[in-house]
Amino acid sequence: MTGTEGLDSGPVRLDGSEGEGGGQILRSALSLSLITGRPFHITHLRSRREPPGLRPQHLACVRGAEALGGRSDGATVGASELSFTPGPVRAGDYLLEVGTAGSTPLIFQCLVYPLALAGGGRLTLRGGTHLPHSPSFHYVATVWQPVAHAYGFPVQLTMPQAGFYPEGAGEMVAEVGAPREPPLLVDLPARGMLREVHVSSFVGGLPFSIAERQSRAAVSMLRERGILAEAENRPLPVTRSLGTVTFVLAQFEHTIAGFTALGEKGRPAEDVGREAGEALTRFMETGGALDESLADQILLPAALLASGRLGKVTPGTTRFSAARVTDHLTTHARVLEQFLPVQVRVDAGGAVEVAPA
Repeated sequence: MTGTEGLDSGPVRLDGSEGEGGGQILRSALSLSLITGRPFHITHLRSRREPPGLRPQHLACVRGAEALGGRSDGATVGASELSFTPGPVRAGDYLLEVGTAGSTPLIFQCLVYPLALAGGGRLTLRGGTHLPHSPSFHYVATVWQPVAHAYGFPVQLTMPQAGFYPEGAGEMVAEVGAPREPPLLVDLPARGMLREVHVSSFVGGLPFSIAERQSRAAVSMLRERGILAEAENRPLPVTRSLGTVTFVLAQFEHTIAGFTALGEKGRPAEDVGREAGEALTRFMETGGALDESLADQILLPAALLASGRLGKVTPGTTRFSAARVTDHLTTHARVLEQFLPVQVRVDAGGAVEVAPA
């Protein structure tokens, strides 16, 4: 199976102002272009964001995709459109400097699937590991990673150095293996009973007492809602970056969910801890099996499964319920359908199905 059956084999044309109108469309397109071998042209890049156009962190994604195998035209800071032509992805080891404010987890998620399908290797990414508007390293390592393993992607993640906004200067390393046998069906309609909640509070280059205050606030806030949680406080290795983070991991009967809150200069540690705890309680007020971040992130491996890119499987369908249907999710779904022979059905109530077209 070619993975493009029933699709126009020409360049994919994308409007970057559609849906969430941010960097999601570009990152998804780069990953899918490398996987399918289909070039794309995108216009109106981030036209609804301020400032509009390609920013350094998005340019880092383009350069990462070029390193794996491909070339771009028009990819400069501030550009409103660009073209990308993929080449054969080369397995092996890659070192990429993402930049001070660039998110290593976002670039990792852009590049991991093409690299795995090419045979695997190592990604060493230097930049930010815990940034606003991005999954944190701890989210990727504890929530995304088990899902990737379930789809047959063996990935091991380490973080030699943490990197906080605005300095960055962190590093994450991913050992990426070739895909293993995938599931025939992924069915996650409900999360089931809450089994365990773990609060992790971290400081990088700041007094350890801040971590203790964050975790106490998170545990106390959750206890008020009838949720018992274990807590651990740990320092993070940093170079010139300073920061704090509280991460709440919730294990349910059928699924897992994670919630990150980042410290800011002048913000009380107690507020950071409460923010992470409150995110879990809001999730539990919904009927969703997956938190909104994982609901978006599961779409690409689900589409690879449904399109036959992971091997011939029947039915190759993924079904789940999302805590919230976000613009990120629906935008991602439309991009997937333009590159792969899949159909992504998203119900307003949160039911999602990714199936062969």
